[in-house]
Amino acid sequence: MATEADVRRICLSLPGVTERPSWGQPAWFAKTLMARIWEEGVLTVKTGEREALAGTDPEAYFWTPHHERSPQLVLVRLSRLDGDELAELLEESFLLAGGRS
Repeated sequence: MATEADVRRICLSLPGVTERPSWGQPAWFAKTLMARIWEEGVLTVKTGEREALAGTDPEAYFWTPHHERSPQLVLVRLSRLDGDELAELLEESFLLAGGRS
């Protein structure tokens, strides 16, 4: 099970990523927002595979009507992820947010 501490550790290990609040929640930025805690235990990330992820595991990956206009954003229940899956999601989100390795 992934945790907010895991999110923080992985995000801050990526080059140039900073942490600051967004809408009152912890968020991580490359050139733009790459990840944000949506609510306790739920993370927002960018992905090019939102539909596929939600189709594979709708209990883990979902979005709200608020996210409809942003097709790269997906909500993720941290309790449904292991560390490797979380790292993969955050690395993709980092690249989509303009980060460079």
